[in-house]
Amino acid sequence: MASTLTYTGFLVVGVLADHLGTGRVMAGLLLGGLFARFPWISKGKLRIVGLLPKPFRRPLILGLLILCSLNFLSLGDYVSAAFTGIATAFLLTYPWLRRALFDRFLSSVFKFAGRRPFKSTNDRVIDGEFREKKERGSIDQ
Repeated sequence: MASTLTYTGFLVVGVLADHLGTGRVMAGLLLGGLFARFPWISKGKLRIVGLLPKPFRRPLILGLLILCSLNFLSLGDYVSAAFTGIATAFLLTYPWLRRALFDRFLSSVFKFAGRRPFKSTNDRVIDGEFREKKERGSIDQ
């Protein structure tokens, strides 16, 4: 998977360099500067800051991969389009895979870690907690 993603990055930088009319080095530096994140200490807390806000990084990468895939399909380069398609599928499924594998690992190491299985529930049973409230004040006779 690592070699597939590395080759896909090479392809994306090449397509970007071709569209911008620059070399691969300059296109790679532009993408690196766009997606770079640096540690920053603010108000006594360590934070990571970057040029792009967190909610925009993944959609931008997905957009670049899809546009590169469409570019390769229009040129008839199906192998490169397949590599970018695999990388796009991996990027879309990565959060789910990470959660599933991490939960499985934790549940094998720790007895009660990970997601708990859903309990079978009966829709006709109402589960509630009742408490008595003590009244303070005068007693009526």
